[in-house]
Amino acid sequence: FAALIAAEYNGIDVKVADFEASASPTGKAPVLILPNGTALFSSHAIARFLAGLRRDTGIIGASLQEQAAVDAWMDFASHELELPACVWFYPAAGYMPFNKDAYEKAKADLAKGLTVLNDYLMTKTYLVGDQITLADIVVASTLLYPMKLVCDKAYLKPFGNVVRWFQTCVHQPEFTAVVGEVTMCKKEVTAAGQEASAAPAKKQQQSKKDKKKEKAAEPAPKPVKKAEHPYKIMDKESPSKFSMDAWKKTYSNAPTYDAAMEEFWKTFDKEGWSLWLQVYNYNEDNKRIFMTSNAVGGFQQRTDEIRRWAFGVMDVLGTEETSLEIKGIWLLRGDTVQHMINANDDANWYTWTKLAGKDLDPSDEVKAQVKAYWCNENELEGKPIQDSKVFK
Repeated sequence: FAALIAAEYNGIDVKVADFEASASPTGKAPVLILPNGTALFSSHAIARFLAGLRRDTGIIGASLQEQAAVDAWMDFASHELELPACVWFYPAAGYMPFNKDAYEKAKADLAKGLTVLNDYLMTKTYLVGDQITLADIVVASTLLYPMKLVCDKAYLKPFGNVVRWFQTCVHQPEFTAVVGEVTMCKKEVTAAGQEASAAPAKKQQQSKKDKKKEKAAEPAPKPVKKAEHPYKIMDKESPSKFSMDAWKKTYSNAPTYDAAMEEFWKTFDKEGWSLWLQVYNYNEDNKRIFMTSNAVGGFQQRTDEIRRWAFGVMDVLGTEETSLEIKGIWLLRGDTVQHMINANDDANWYTWTKLAGKDLDPSDEVKAQVKAYWCNENELEGKPIQDSKVFK
């Protein structure tokens, strides 16, 4: 929707035709065919292009600073809102099977993103400047189906500023021309296999006599103590001599990478920590460097829950003309990658190979591989490093 709404704001006539896979370099929708035959793909790239065709409307941002702010909010939508929103409403829309754990986590993760948005909008009408920009268009479009299908009044109660802003956006004529009238969700649409929330039972008429019997109220149940994170339990029950904080400081402040790695292998505790090679399973989908880099950044942001017990370097390797790969090596507490997967659903889209840890000594080959992944700046495994992000 974002690209078509941007076109409405700029008065650009975009003809919507049946999708043909051969029209897109990726074979996937959406794609925009320009008059000269050039094919643009990726919804955000198309929206940026259409928004930038007319500077006088201001939707791309009135200055370089505002343009950067617009890009920041578009990235926020991709990293913090889109994934949990889709995981939540896709089963309700019939796009994927229902999974209770994924459903609960998606609701919680979306709430985190909406909290950020709600706090920011406390004193603002729009996300950037004093008018609707591509930032509002993209973020509102990302939330459109969740707001219509699953985010009921009770869920949105803490996010009054978001609701106000969202309704301001979708009631603009440029929005309604594309998405029509938007009706906010009144009752969450449930997926096949999902139990609907139990509706509160109607209160029955009670006689004075019955009410007297209920005067002696039952004591309130004791609050359930939140379970400790497995890593915290591990720290208590199986303390390790290796200090993650000390290693992160060494990595950042050592005079050379050689000095940092020498110190790492001196202190590495294979009984309490493990090393893992991370390889993305769908590298064929990586077509643009900036999009692949954004995916890496989003992965690391969603790993924040275990930051105290994790260190990793992820690289984007290759070229747009050949192929782009996402690879990394991570140091994790314990001897399993499952806690990473529990903290970050995206970890399921990677293959994890244990390199060292309990019952597996790091070989000289592994030590050289870890050093290359954590220290190389220009080339890795014979391929150029397009981007490298450190999680510490």
